[in-house]
Amino acid sequence: MLDALRSCSLFAQLTDEQLQWLSEHGRELWLVPGEYLSLEGEPLDNFYVLIEGEIELTKKVGNVERHVMTFGPGTYTGHELILLDKPYLANAHAVKACYLLKWDTNTFWEMLTICPSITRDLLIITAQRLQTLETTSRHHEKLIALGTLAAGLAHELNNPATAVCRGASSLQEIFQQLRSLPLKLNQRQMAKEQLLFVDSLLQDALRSLKTSPLLDSITQSDQEDEVTVWLDSHDVPDGWKISPILVKAGLNTQSLDTIVEHIDRESELLAEVLTWIEATLTGFELLDEIDESSGRISELVKAIKEYSYMDQAPIQEVDIHHGLESTLTILGYKLKHGIVVTRNYDRSLPPISAYGSELNQVWTNLIDNAIDAMGGQGQIWIRTVQKNSCCLLVEIVDNGPGIPPQIQNRIFEPFFTTKGVGQGTGLGLVISYQIVEKHKGDIHLFSQPGNTRFQVILPFKMGTTTTEC
Repeated sequence: MLDALRSCSLFAQLTDEQLQWLSEHGRELWLVPGEYLSLEGEPLDNFYVLIEGEIELTKKVGNVERHVMTFGPGTYTGHELILLDKPYLANAHAVKACYLLKWDTNTFWEMLTICPSITRDLLIITAQRLQTLETTSRHHEKLIALGTLAAGLAHELNNPATAVCRGASSLQEIFQQLRSLPLKLNQRQMAKEQLLFVDSLLQDALRSLKTSPLLDSITQSDQEDEVTVWLDSHDVPDGWKISPILVKAGLNTQSLDTIVEHIDRESELLAEVLTWIEATLTGFELLDEIDESSGRISELVKAIKEYSYMDQAPIQEVDIHHGLESTLTILGYKLKHGIVVTRNYDRSLPPISAYGSELNQVWTNLIDNAIDAMGGQGQIWIRTVQKNSCCLLVEIVDNGPGIPPQIQNRIFEPFFTTKGVGQGTGLGLVISYQIVEKHKGDIHLFSQPGNTRFQVILPFKMGTTTTEC
């Protein structure tokens, strides 16, 4: 082991006595390619020096292992985590056959006392590696955030886009049907009074379709059954197909009796009139659905543009409520099932000078964390208020289980996370803190079971600090 120690530059300045001490208190370790030295999230145990081989550090992002850095012969690791008292921040596995020397944590602290000349080198390499790891993790954090936004948009866009496609396809069939029906009715030589009656009835039905409240499912089903029986008794073919839209438009059996009274009782004419009414109502219903769905798509596109402040300068006059609302829109797919959002906005607040897209990262991190903490079931309150003459307060509250008191003072530490491996980088709140700090603002946490609140205080003007307010 002495020869191996002398081959490492970290120990180049040590005396023979110091090297002998390291040799007596250290152990040797061999790894085959693919074997893991450490796993992300595990408690630290040793300080390692790599004599031969190659070690790769990877970090799990979602279900993907992403490269962080690679160690070659003569490098060392583990000391940075011992110094910071943190678990392993990444997975480390052998790329090639490896020969390492290791010392446990207690021995490592003795090593710094017995071999003080290595302390400087260890501190320098610690700073460099943490900077590299933080830069890489920040990039991964952005990928996670981008993935969250992309998943949300894909989910939110899918339903209206599908509705538009389905509606357009159905309209083509209906228009084909509507082309022939007026000709058939004309061939029946209906009287002018009959045509005016049917037209008036159709206009009333269209208004009812747009304005009448939706029936509950049981009432709707019962009325459909009644109308279907009536249609069958009057020899109207496929009555079960046209009964749903007739009921939605308020055409019950009494309305159908009135139609019979005003037109020829010939069954074929009745069927053609009702088919024409059904096709027209269905067509307008599909047009409304397409209009609503395309409006939803437009709303989502507008939200992502507002969220990212696309095509705008880095610093803008920002309406804080627009940012909060665009964030809620993008996260809407996570809020639909069991999450209630209560807004208490002070709409009189003036715009603030800010990096708009960066502030939206803060709202995303805080709201997304609240959703995750509640397990998809609970309530979120968002409040805005003017704190004093030059600052505003944004408060995001959830009624989840809360953050344990013993870790509350660590939540803004880099790489600290309560989420499982691969579910977070431990930088979301750090980035939020730094963004707020960049705006000369403050961010505070108050948490107990059923009441966790993050308060973000921001000055109205970028040049002002909250301490000056």
